[in-house]
Amino acid sequence: MAVRHQLIRRPPQVVWTVLADPDAYSEWVVGPSESAPLDDDWPAVGARLRYTVRMGLWSFHGVTTVRHVEPGRELELEASFKALGTARIFLQLRPWGQDTLVVCDEHPLRGVGGTLHNPATEALLQLRHRGMLARLADVSERRHQGVRHA
Repeated sequence: MAVRHQLIRRPPQVVWTVLADPDAYSEWVVGPSESAPLDDDWPAVGARLRYTVRMGLWSFHGVTTVRHVEPGRELELEASFKALGTARIFLQLRPWGQDTLVVCDEHPLRGVGGTLHNPATEALLQLRHRGMLARLADVSERRHQGVRHA
């Protein structure tokens, strides 16, 4: 399992507002060039987002579904990308003084991604998480400049 953490210099409520904003998904997740909610109640359990990944002249579509949520604390997603299968992405927000420690745990569930999961793909997931969590920090800190306390 690829587990990575990032300290974000904003309180958990601020980071949660980014996670709970379906329009922000493609801003912090590495891969999608755009995203759009399929359901109006994101991030309720069962709510879905459609996303697009562009690779040169080609574009591919996937769907991310909320599988578990504890508002302000935890968000567990299942990302489905037809060509590769599905993956579980678990994000946990932990108060860290006035800041937030975000823990991300991702692993393939079904399909080719699960079958081919190995130390090399694990290393690629670690690189993806490094970028994704840095982007989440950037979006949270940029959108909420000056917010340091709950």
